[in-house]
Amino acid sequence: MQTILLHPTYFPSIAQMVAVAGAETVVFEVHDNYQKQTYRNRAYIAHSNGKLLLNVPIKHSGDGKRQKTSEVVPDASFPWQSQHWKSLQSAYRTSPFFEYYEDELEFLFTEEAGSLLEHNLKIFELLTELIGLEVKTEFTKSYKPEYAEGDLRKLVVAKKEKAYGFEPYIQVLQQAHGFIPNLSVLDLLFNEGPNTLNYLQRQPADF
Repeated sequence: MQTILLHPTYFPSIAQMVAVAGAETVVFEVHDNYQKQTYRNRAYIAHSNGKLLLNVPIKHSGDGKRQKTSEVVPDASFPWQSQHWKSLQSAYRTSPFFEYYEDELEFLFTEEAGSLLEHNLKIFELLTELIGLEVKTEFTKSYKPEYAEGDLRKLVVAKKEKAYGFEPYIQVLQQAHGFIPNLSVLDLLFNEGPNTLNYLQRQPADF
């Protein structure tokens, strides 16, 4: 697919990065209304207790009005960044490649996040660099409910995902919980390292 339309998300799912790996240009939706319970502010990893949610708490508007995603700010009164980093360290310290990427990722959990949108875009930029993905990025000029082709904004929905049929890879805690599909691409990166790009490019982009 030449051009795809996506929402910027917090440490994107493997499905979203499979879509990116098959595209030449990614257009990011930056004019939508913020919606709860999506990958905009959450990611899933494999942990000792199974599938673990990393959730970014959001500072809600005082007047109850809907916010644009571009206006959303993480709630700095809660130490979510340090908690997420500790969870990642606990989950992946024994994985083959965590230490290989640890130093380059740490600033995302120690430097104060500004807007959620800016933070997610910063994450995407770093992840594509670490994975070795070369893709052009653009941004929407206005919100449109429908696009003619390449509209993959539905991948932001975290509930009731389809089974994508991606091939399993060895996860560090697989013996305890079995293979957990479509986690954050961090899980793939920490377990597969330099093979991450090859894995993403091999998967069926049936969205």
